[in-house]
Amino acid sequence: MINEDGSDRRFARLFVVETEGTMCDLPRTRLVTLFNPGDLVVANDAATLPASLHGTHVPSGKAIEIRLAGWLSLSDPTRFVAIAFGLGDHRTRTEDRQPPPALSTGDRLRLGPLEAVVERLLDHPRLLELRFPGNRTAMLAGLAQHGRPIQYAHVPEPLALWDVWTKIAARPFAFEAPSAGFALDWRTLQAWRQRGVGFAAITHAAGISSTGDPVLDSRLPFDEPYRIPERTAEEVARAKLRGSRIIAIGTSVVRALEAAANPDGSVRIGNGTATGRIAHDTPLRVVDAVLTGVHQPGESHFELLRAFADDALLAKVSAALTASRYRTHEFGDSVLYNLLTAASVGANGT
Repeated sequence: MINEDGSDRRFARLFVVETEGTMCDLPRTRLVTLFNPGDLVVANDAATLPASLHGTHVPSGKAIEIRLAGWLSLSDPTRFVAIAFGLGDHRTRTEDRQPPPALSTGDRLRLGPLEAVVERLLDHPRLLELRFPGNRTAMLAGLAQHGRPIQYAHVPEPLALWDVWTKIAARPFAFEAPSAGFALDWRTLQAWRQRGVGFAAITHAAGISSTGDPVLDSRLPFDEPYRIPERTAEEVARAKLRGSRIIAIGTSVVRALEAAANPDGSVRIGNGTATGRIAHDTPLRVVDAVLTGVHQPGESHFELLRAFADDALLAKVSAALTASRYRTHEFGDSVLYNLLTAASVGANGT
């Protein structure tokens, strides 16, 4: 129940932004009362991989840190897009980290019990494609033994893996925590069920939030695979037919549902990949409201919020959050954009 900054998650705060632009502060425990019978809450049940791996660049003998940043293909789960750093760890600001050793295609990396091979260098000195020889089971065992959660300098104490798993975490699939899900617990889900509020899950490979380089950061989020279960697709379709709202727990859920969207607001079953950014000019076909963290202008997460609210309202929200000292970063307070979007007006006919 402890936040990344050492505070107790039970006392996290909730800032609610309503359709007409009104805003209010609430204890996060009030989240259970904010949705109507028939509404559907969708969360990301991905467990977070220990995706930070320290080791040695074999050709040079120099220290290297690899941060796994995305799956290259779900058909070959041993291949990744990765970010490389030189000597140092998370206690140094990502922007100030040393560059990695000079890398070449075919270089071997010794990462604890794992060996990895540089398959291809991409268009930035830190960005590469990486492969772990062998099978997925052996790779996951090595990650569990040697890897650590990706973290940043604002929290100096090392995080344990359980610190970055939500209560609903299932398949190890995300590279950083789908952190909006920390607002959920089993009591909340039970209370929603008693009130007639639906709940369903998707699995989305939430990616990294910072590379330490402004050029690379401008390209985030990278392509992110997702899986929509049949039951979740059916629940979305039923909610849309009855004119109820779809509430996404986190920006990763928005990306997955909108990537899988059909013109009528239903979603396709199965695996897919969310590509590109959701921004102010992106029509939303599925999601009507989003619970997320406190994000800063310029971040890809903030850009996504521009699909829900105009810049004037987002500026007011940012000013109010700053004035009220809401905590940023992954494990802080929550914001509910409880907005009826233009897209949902068309889809729901309300």
